[in-house]
Amino acid sequence: MTMAKTFPAKTTRPVALTLLLAGLNACDPQPVQPTVQTSAASEQTPAGAAAPQGANDFPTLTRVEYVLQCMQEHGGQNYDNMYHCACAVDVIAKAMAPEEYDQAVTFTNLFGMAGERGSVFRDPPQSEQLRKKLKDAKAAANDTCFPKAPGSTRGQDGK
Repeated sequence: MTMAKTFPAKTTRPVALTLLLAGLNACDPQPVQPTVQTSAASEQTPAGAAAPQGANDFPTLTRVEYVLQCMQEHGGQNYDNMYHCACAVDVIAKAMAPEEYDQAVTFTNLFGMAGERGSVFRDPPQSEQLRKKLKDAKAAANDTCFPKAPGSTRGQDGK
């Protein structure tokens, strides 16, 4: 008795999401350098010292969430928006550590919560600092990654 082969049902997924997952880091490739940390090297780096370059690598899920939200804000899923939004998340990742970004997004999203519960997100001193840092990083990403319209005064003195 022979059994007929069955194939799983064809799944469809938006083209932009497929392209994003396939080449998320394609616009800023960095070679992987294996490193071996010895006890002598760890003694030379004091605790709390600045992380080495490239250590602020955002998790893939965080990058995908940002890019999808960015594409929605800029008119939908298409290749141009994906490219510019992937560039923007790279700029933000260079400006902020992943933990800072997560906290800043939480403070920003929940800032408007009313009442006493909302004060947890409005009142801490790091709330304002992290929200400002995120706003500045997004502004830098906009200036770097999104094309300026001809005749636009963005980034100029307006003269």
